[in-house]
This record gives sequence, C-alpha cells and structure tokens, in this order.
Amino acid sequence: MIHALNHFTVLSSDLDRTLEFYVGALGLEPGPRPDLGFPGAWLYASGQAVLHVVAGRTMPEPRHGVIDHVALSARGLARTKARLEARGVDHTQRRLPGNGPWQIFCEDPDGAGIELQFPADETL
Repeated sequence: MIHALNHFTVLSSDLDRTLEFYVGALGLEPGPRPDLGFPGAWLYASGQAVLHVVAGRTMPEPRHGVIDHVALSARGLARTKARLEARGVDHTQRRLPGNGPWQIFCEDPDGAGIELQFPADETL
C-alpha cells in the first residue's frame, strides 16, 4: 500500500524566516500551491513538492515540535478507508481542489499526524 514519502508539513510562526531557512539555506525551491484558504508555501526538490509550510495558525503550547504531519503516497483508497474503519481509526477524507489527489488524515496511537495521499484517478 505505502510506496513513498510524499511530503512533510511544518508550522511556521514567521513565514519569511521559515522560507529564508528552507529556500535560502537549504536550497529548496518555491513552487505552485493551490489556494487552501490560509497562508503558506510549497517547497520543491527536483520538481517534487517535499515540504509544505503552514502559516497563520496558532503554534501549539507547549511546543513539542513544529512538524505537523507526515504524508505518505499510497494506492488503494477504498481498501485503505475500509481497513481504517474496520479498526475504528478516526479519519477524515478530502480531495484537493481541481480534481486533485485524495487525502486521508488520521493520527497514529501517540497522536502523530498521518496523511495518506492517493492518486486523483482513484475512486471510492
């Protein structure tokens, strides 16, 4: 089912400072990002969006890290949804704007955010 790490997301208290670090210091490249209704940026490596920066949210207190979730590329949307439901795993599902990829969000047993991203052509 899982075949690759898709991207990771960080929360930013200062978007310009965050972009200076990831773009200026580490060499990632800013690229296309759909209008998600909140500020942020998608940063790319070799043409692949690998880091999503989310700004405009209240930072968690106490801060125990700013990595919001890990995203994994997956296949088998309907099968995966059924497996989560069979195990009683709370989850949400959505599709990115413009018939984009499907996403399922859930948490691991310790509260780490997990996003499973499925190809746009999959159906439930």
